Amino acid sequence: MEPEIIADYECGCGEGPLWHPDERRLYWVDIGPGRIYRYEPASGAHEQCHEGAAIGGFTIQDDGALLLFMARGAVKAWREGELTTIIDEIPDERDSRFNDVVADPAGRVFCGTMPRESRLGKLYRLDTDGALSVMVEDVPGSNGMGFTPDRTQMYFSDSIDHAIFLFDYDRDTGSLSNRRVFAAVPEEEGCPDGLTVDAEGYVWLALYHGGCLVRYAPDGTEERRIRFPARPVTSVTFGGDDYTDIYVTTGGGGDKAQQGEGAGAVFRLNLGIRGVPEFRSRIRL
Repeated sequence: MEPEIIADYECGCGEGPLWHPDERRLYWVDIGPGRIYRYEPASGAHEQCHEGAAIGGFTIQDDGALLLFMARGAVKAWREGELTTIIDEIPDERDSRFNDVVADPAGRVFCGTMPRESRLGKLYRLDTDGALSVMVEDVPGSNGMGFTPDRTQMYFSDSIDHAIFLFDYDRDTGSLSNRRVFAAVPEEEGCPDGLTVDAEGYVWLALYHGGCLVRYAPDGTEERRIRFPARPVTSVTFGGDDYTDIYVTTGGGGDKAQQGEGAGAVFRLNLGIRGVPEFRSRIRL
């Protein structure tokens, strides 16, 4: 099956797609204008449902709300347009924003921030009680994250370091240790962006400026590569009732001539490969 466009809002940086199993809908964002979109496969309907401050990523809470990670380090719960503030701002991130996030098996959230002129970014962990901890300092290009099927290791892509890293992960404490390279990405092939892990433990990586998805085996070797008519491929998730639909976001919608005719659109394809539901956050629930 070739990738098909399911919606094209010409996103500047479409990102963070997540399947909402309660609603049987896909959600994604356009980071800069803080727009949230959703798509319902059963009807084919899609719509913009929010616009505000920049949204770098989001998780789905156990109660079904979206947990937005925003500009200035703000974290807010969103439900049908209503926002509830969890964290108003992080003083050290007032001139930055969150970029990509993932809920862990215990309901915590690992959340990275963008670098700026004065310093590099950070990888934080937001605990279920709302406490925030710095896990990794001086991160050049914090991006996609995911967990191994046995939940003992966490993948973490860095766009500037051109690599997917692997950490040992302790579910009981939320600690990370023993960072090493899982897969290096040659600079000419694009920048590692969002990622997800399928039911077989293979890692799917979006390559920004690379125009493709790459599927890596658990040993770090490339298993396949899927091309898209858009250079800025940004992120990927599995969805649908059986989690065999693959949804892919892209950016560059304002310059399709240079970035590709599908730039800024959301794609779907189905290869018969099964994904798994993403973990849900439980922040202050």
